[in-house]
Amino acid sequence: MDNTTYIALSRIDTLTRALEVTANNLANASTDGFKASRQLFSQYVVKQKEPNTVAGGKEEVYTQDQATYQDHLQGQMRATGNQTDFAINGEGYFAVRTTQGIRLTRNGQFHRRMDGTIVDGSGNPVLDRQNQNLVVRLEDDILSVSSDGTISTQTGAIGTIGLVTVDNVNTLIPEGAYLLKPSTQTHEVKRKEIRQGMLESSNVNAVGETTRMVEIQRDYDLTFQLIQTESTRQQTAIDKITADPSSSA
Repeated sequence: MDNTTYIALSRIDTLTRALEVTANNLANASTDGFKASRQLFSQYVVKQKEPNTVAGGKEEVYTQDQATYQDHLQGQMRATGNQTDFAINGEGYFAVRTTQGIRLTRNGQFHRRMDGTIVDGSGNPVLDRQNQNLVVRLEDDILSVSSDGTISTQTGAIGTIGLVTVDNVNTLIPEGAYLLKPSTQTHEVKRKEIRQGMLESSNVNAVGETTRMVEIQRDYDLTFQLIQTESTRQQTAIDKITADPSSSA
């Protein structure tokens, strides 16, 4: 393969990854608390060093998949009326205890287990400010949460929902559709605003992501056609060079 093909293949590689990211965003457009992923591309410039290269050198530009990161823009809030649904307005994450350790999430669609423990959709216990499981007494049937996360029942306050964050949210590692693994120390959010009976929707713009997918697919097809055309050109050149001279006589 010549350099043209290598350059095109580098573009194909990044477009394939872009297609995967966009498809995952679309698949989670209705997942509460989901944050869209974005790609960061860069150009890798190489100067030719062949002896026949013109003065000043000739640059070849390859496409490089630099990184994939999450867009932490807050999604829209929608009312559900469920007393165990919570949405965070502003910064911060709920903390839940999983079998792999503590994870963070913006998905506040919780419910009470039979033993009174408040858990997320996967059954992971929701933690309070002391990283302890939040448990509501079985006989308590009225649950209210103030904006600072204090949980109360008809018998009084029983605890406070933990709301934490990290210094750099870009260091959070996505796990599944809505969990995030902190790679640095977490700390409590100073200003809390939790809204009961509401959920934060995914921040994915379905129309925008669909448009993006069409653009990626078109770019992919054009680049693939370039590779096929270049391959045909090379094969034709080889056939002419290796052709038997006597056959044209």
